[in-house]
Amino acid sequence: MNSSHHIVNQASPATPTADSGCCSPDKLATLEAEIHRLTFYDRLTGLANRHLFYDRLEQAGAVSARSGCYCAMLLLDLDRFKGINDLWGSRVGDQLLQIVAARLRTVVRACDTIARRGGDEFAVLFLNLSDNAELAVTRAGRLAEKIRRTITAPICGSEYEMDRDFHLSAGFGVVLFRGQEESAVDLLRYADTAMCHAKEAGPGNIRFFDPAIQIALEESEAMLQDLRQALHQDELVLHYQPQTDGNGHIVGAEALVRWHHPRQGLIAPGHFIPLAETNGLILSIGRRVLQQACAAATRWRRYIGADWQLAVNVSARQFQQQTFVDEVRTIVADSSLEPHRLKLELTESLVLSDIDDTIAKMCALREDGIGFAMDDFGTGHSSLAKLKHLPLDQLKIDRSFIGDLETTPQDTAITRAIIAMGQALGLEVVAEGVETEGQSDFLRRHGCHGFQGYFFSKPLPEADFEQLLQVGVRLPQAAVCG
Repeated sequence: MNSSHHIVNQASPATPTADSGCCSPDKLATLEAEIHRLTFYDRLTGLANRHLFYDRLEQAGAVSARSGCYCAMLLLDLDRFKGINDLWGSRVGDQLLQIVAARLRTVVRACDTIARRGGDEFAVLFLNLSDNAELAVTRAGRLAEKIRRTITAPICGSEYEMDRDFHLSAGFGVVLFRGQEESAVDLLRYADTAMCHAKEAGPGNIRFFDPAIQIALEESEAMLQDLRQALHQDELVLHYQPQTDGNGHIVGAEALVRWHHPRQGLIAPGHFIPLAETNGLILSIGRRVLQQACAAATRWRRYIGADWQLAVNVSARQFQQQTFVDEVRTIVADSSLEPHRLKLELTESLVLSDIDDTIAKMCALREDGIGFAMDDFGTGHSSLAKLKHLPLDQLKIDRSFIGDLETTPQDTAITRAIIAMGQALGLEVVAEGVETEGQSDFLRRHGCHGFQGYFFSKPLPEADFEQLLQVGVRLPQAAVCG
């Protein structure tokens, strides 16, 4: 039972009833609401108080245990606030606390909880960050930084009828958690420890309780700055992995982004794309990738056949933009690429998040001749009923099923079922991650249309891939795979 309801119900019998002649039903409801407000909310700021926050923290542990998503708690303690009270009086101090509360409300998500734990200490509970630990840390860090910026922004006295301006700062402690392995009491203690370390480091610092998480967050922030710079310095490059038919002829390719870091060398997308997705840089990256890929495919016209296509991955955030269709059309037109040469790869989760919007955008681009593939098929929750309504051209079997195709009966059965499903829907089926001759032979025997993986070729820089097209070889070739 929710503890807030439990406490109110305990108080109800002691409250006068309409039958006793003391209170009308309306007045009784008003009294009960007032009891609830006084019990669970801070009088000065209207935020949740420490009792309600503790209750929400316990609930978050139970919910995250079921969902598998990480949550985080942030504690903040204002710096030198006692000095403000002593110098300017408690009326000014109370007004500043109300301003802090109002600012927190503007930056915290609707699903999160803000509380005043007493004095000049506040707490924020972040829910449903991610089921991926690294991504959850990044998101918690970004939310903490957003709060830090809003708290430390100057307070203009004239806007609040105060005699002077104020500049507040605070120490911020964050603890990440999932499930109920740690009690609410322990989590509060961990966050408090992190907050103390933040205050020791100086005004405006953010610290995670886990030193490893703190290091990871600092590395993530450094990478984010480098990534912004990479966009300006054209450090993002495309490699192209061939897609072949059953006879080893190259019938297309997938454009794969790489980051040519000036100090760390070539960085794979798995190390920077999740970071780009959390802060919006993925929109600029996605646009850049599509522009480069279309321009390259245009230059390859003389080497490629009539049905040759270049596949480009599209992120969920990119696809969900209202301007997505117009942006793709503009890029294709500017590059002078025939639209049928382009194939956009979407994930299952992206496609099913808003099925009506997805179909509308796909149909609009399909009218221009642009094709669509469902990437990583089999890892999501697509139903045949929904799948048959999508204007798809191709299914791509996820590499996780191909890797153990020869040894795991379950993966063998899933792969055969996906091929059969694609055939039933009239779709091409392409297998990703093909690395052995045995995998290739199995897929051919069971009707797979296309193949992509290191058995045929690793992803190649643009110049090397263009040379491969010029030669017109059949794959696999030892010189390419080596």
